[in-house]
Amino acid sequence: MLQIKLADALPPEPNRMWDLCRQMGVTHAVTSVPEGDNHPPPWDFDHLFRLKQRFADAGFTLSVIESAPACIQEPIKLGAPDRDVHIDHFCQLIENMGRLGIPVICHNWMAGLSWQRTSMALPGRGGALVTGYHHAALANAPLTKWGEITEEQLWDNMRYFLERVVPVAERAGVKLAVHPDDPPISPIRGIARILTSPEAMKRVIDMVPSPANGVTLCQGTVSSMGVDVPSAIRLLGNTGRVFFVHFRDVRGGPESFVETFQDEGQTDMAAAMRAYAEVGFDGYLRVDHVPTMAGEDNRQPGYEMLGRLFAIGYVRGLIDAIDNFAMDKEQ
Repeated sequence: MLQIKLADALPPEPNRMWDLCRQMGVTHAVTSVPEGDNHPPPWDFDHLFRLKQRFADAGFTLSVIESAPACIQEPIKLGAPDRDVHIDHFCQLIENMGRLGIPVICHNWMAGLSWQRTSMALPGRGGALVTGYHHAALANAPLTKWGEITEEQLWDNMRYFLERVVPVAERAGVKLAVHPDDPPISPIRGIARILTSPEAMKRVIDMVPSPANGVTLCQGTVSSMGVDVPSAIRLLGNTGRVFFVHFRDVRGGPESFVETFQDEGQTDMAAAMRAYAEVGFDGYLRVDHVPTMAGEDNRQPGYEMLGRLFAIGYVRGLIDAIDNFAMDKEQ
């Protein structure tokens, strides 16, 4: 039987998607902590308290902070001279999440450049718009302002971060769930990427062994690695350190891929769900990166409304089908 906690990514302030999620029976919220000049520091207790309470008042449990605030984590990933100050702020954020019972933070190790796409409006099924990545399009791109960053530097910075933060997270009862690099290819414009395979994800788990140190299994990113997604779920899920799942798919490999509707990519999504049942995954799962459908303006590629409604319904159907099959086998 599946023990998945179905969630969705919602903005910090109420909008129509909040209403629709309630109507679909989604009760777990994934959100970011507002940051910037008009907000308190993202690690501030009162700031987090108000954020959690806003969701609670609307009937949601705030379960995942995604992603770690950039103002804290970017200098850490880049190994900046003042990274210890930012690590202290990250630890304060974790401690306050623990005080408030917010159990998971999804972070990433994509230094300088976050997730990358070379197109945000490729034609998909029925004229829906999807995102895609073609590495050749960046062949002549210059270095960024961060210059060249090596894989060794990133692994060293990762270890430095984890060795200081994981004990704090363990005491606070908060789980760190690192996201794989999207796209999973290295380097991009001179900046290495290190989380480009399931084995690299497991290396993070093994680097600082702890019930608080784990991963976000982004199925679309794993699929674009050119590996079998159910096998990756078993490899990582059997460690007990998969805390969060992004449920999406692609067609293609690390150098060239397009995103798809959840039911038309290259992954056997039912087999993926069965793998979660096999490893006893009991964490949070949200749909991710959906096509923009008819009548939508594509201002938020991957995060428009109609595709998410389709995807959540598809996930619910898979869960029910696999649970019913398991019950029939037991009888």
